[in-house]
Amino acid sequence: MFSEQELAFLRTQPLARLATVAVNGQPDADAVGFAFENGHFYIGGYFLEHTRKYKNIAAGHSKVSLLIDELRSLDPLEPRSIKLHGEAAILQLEEGFRGAGTYIVITPKVSWSIGIEGPAFQDGKSVIKKITWE
Repeated sequence: MFSEQELAFLRTQPLARLATVAVNGQPDADAVGFAFENGHFYIGGYFLEHTRKYKNIAAGHSKVSLLIDELRSLDPLEPRSIKLHGEAAILQLEEGFRGAGTYIVITPKVSWSIGIEGPAFQDGKSVIKKITWE
C-alpha cells in the first residue's frame, strides 16, 4: 500500500525506531535495522532473543510503533518520515535480510508519511498522508 516514492524512501534507510510496551506498561524504543518485503517489516539482530523488544513481544504485547525518518535539511526544514502502528509476531525464518534466524515481523495497521511525496509543510501546516491497511 506504500507509493513508489515511499518504497524508494524505505529502501534508502538503514535504521528505524521500534517502540514496544513492557509487561509493566512502560514504553520502550530501540534503533533497529529493518527490511520491508511483501507488506511486512522484518526486524532482525544479533542475539535478538535476549533483547527487551523481543521479550516484550514474546510476553504478548504485540502492538508496536515503528518510525523511519531522516532530516534532509535544517534550513529550510525538510523532514521525511514514515510512522506506523502495527501488530508484531516472532517468527523463525529460513531466509531473511540477515539470513536464516529469528525475526520480529510487523504487519502494518495504519501508517502516516510526511515529506516523501511532496513538501512536509504547506501554509504553515504539516502535510501528512495517512493509510489504513487492511
